[in-house]
Amino acid sequence: MRMVIKVGTSILTGVDGLLNKKYISDLVANLIELQKDKHEILIVSSGAIGAGRARLHINVRPKTLREKQAFAAVGQPLVMNAYSNAFAKYGKSVAQILITRDDFDGRAKYINIRNTLNALIGNNVTPIINENDSVAIEEINFGDNDTLAALVAAAMDAEKLVIFTDVDGFYDGHSSNSSVIPRIEKITEEIENLATSSSSSGKGTGGMKTKIIAAKIAVASGVDTIITNGLKLNLLKEIISGCQVGTIIKAKKRCLGAKKMWIAFSKKPKGTIFIDAKASEIVISKGKSLLAVGITKVNGIFKRGDTVNISDAETKKDFARGLTNYDSEDVEKIKGKKTSEMKKIIDVTDDVVIHRDNLVLLWQKN
Repeated sequence: MRMVIKVGTSILTGVDGLLNKKYISDLVANLIELQKDKHEILIVSSGAIGAGRARLHINVRPKTLREKQAFAAVGQPLVMNAYSNAFAKYGKSVAQILITRDDFDGRAKYINIRNTLNALIGNNVTPIINENDSVAIEEINFGDNDTLAALVAAAMDAEKLVIFTDVDGFYDGHSSNSSVIPRIEKITEEIENLATSSSSSGKGTGGMKTKIIAAKIAVASGVDTIITNGLKLNLLKEIISGCQVGTIIKAKKRCLGAKKMWIAFSKKPKGTIFIDAKASEIVISKGKSLLAVGITKVNGIFKRGDTVNISDAETKKDFARGLTNYDSEDVEKIKGKKTSEMKKIIDVTDDVVIHRDNLVLLWQKN
């Protein structure tokens, strides 16, 4: 089984903010047992910014991008050193993989990431993956490692994504009487409303909101997602065995193919095309391409080949993504026009604005 494990800052660091090397050692000991049984493990590890801040004896969380980058530059070697030492006890090697959102945006880079990770696993090397915080800018960062872990799991055709956090799972409320929801068959609006955008420990950048967003990506790509308490390392074998642990969010039976997964989640949308009810119905129910005649509004600046969101003009909710055949300036000119009229306005290179082969439904608009 191939599994991606995301380890959050809240369980990698102690109350003093320093890396919890004993935890990392215990985690690795458990992972080695899984690897002995031929399971393939990829680790997405947070902790660099927190470790750097602690090393510099700074007690407040960084507020500016510059501070985050500086702390990450100090902390990332500390994180890698801890993992490297832990795996070395068993004669195993690790590899540092630092990624920005831009690395997923281009198809060639995306494939190169897959090839590199597959080569590492094939050579019995455990990848330790993190966002490249020291160089990432606001426009190209992931914002949290939950999303990064989901993208890695999808790209690597993993069977499971395990998100380790400091609570037992996804709770059915915010009161002290709340209980863990053991299984989620579908991420509904109710589930999303239960999620909070803040980290319970105050150390990480995420919270349940980012974990649900990550789960959306993973399950749409055919990857089961488990949110559970990372301090209970004995649960790893149970997860492998398919036992009920934490909150399990089941993957869709009909998952996206590699190209459409890349369009839907890996490429960052550069704009939004709003379409009317008739066009929405044609795109959703009939699986047709998007024509200019159904477009009502264009937001953002994008070029031919960029990814754009497709949004319902009435509800203003994005329900699809696709690769546009025209830049935003031309789409603005031809919106609402029939194909025969388009040719009188611009140099037509394609009859459709987004071809159905390059269009992905994310969820139903309702």
